Amino acid sequence: MKKLLALAVVAAFAATSYAAEQEDPETPTGADGAQSTVWPSVFAICEWPDSPDVVGLRVTMPYSTRQEDITGFDIGLWGRCMDFEGIQLSLLRNDVKDTFGGAQAGFYNTINRGDLFCVQLGVINEAQSFRGIQAGAINISGDGYGFQVGLINRAETMYGLQVGLVNVIRDAEVPVLPILNIGF
Repeated sequence: MKKLLALAVVAAFAATSYAAEQEDPETPTGADGAQSTVWPSVFAICEWPDSPDVVGLRVTMPYSTRQEDITGFDIGLWGRCMDFEGIQLSLLRNDVKDTFGGAQAGFYNTINRGDLFCVQLGVINEAQSFRGIQAGAINISGDGYGFQVGLINRAETMYGLQVGLVNVIRDAEVPVLPILNIGF
């Protein structure tokens, strides 16, 4: 099993290096005049490689901002990207600027649009819109469809359930309720 894991890591580095070698910013077309394409990286660490897409594993030690579209796993201290589908595990912060689908776990998690099903687990969870579950000490959302559980839960609009010490749904008939609040 250890040999198989080592082989997978070597293959990931080789594929990423090969994709990086094929990229030539000076010439957008190949030798035969056809437009060349750059394959997404299957492994990224910190700010390497320059590829805007990662399909596979990204290790953000200490942080990473260069890759924009991530599909797969993002593990580290501080992960930031534009679009994400998969699992983000960061000790400090997970930040997705546009669309998100999957799970985030960290101290502070933010997403702009959780149009796909999403789960946020952290001390502070924030989303402009989400469909899924937010579980943490403080949960904040614009438009929420799903479930919030925490000490303080706040949503502009909510179609779902809030369980916590203070629950706020700003557009509800009764906007603030302790223990349980339901939006529909």
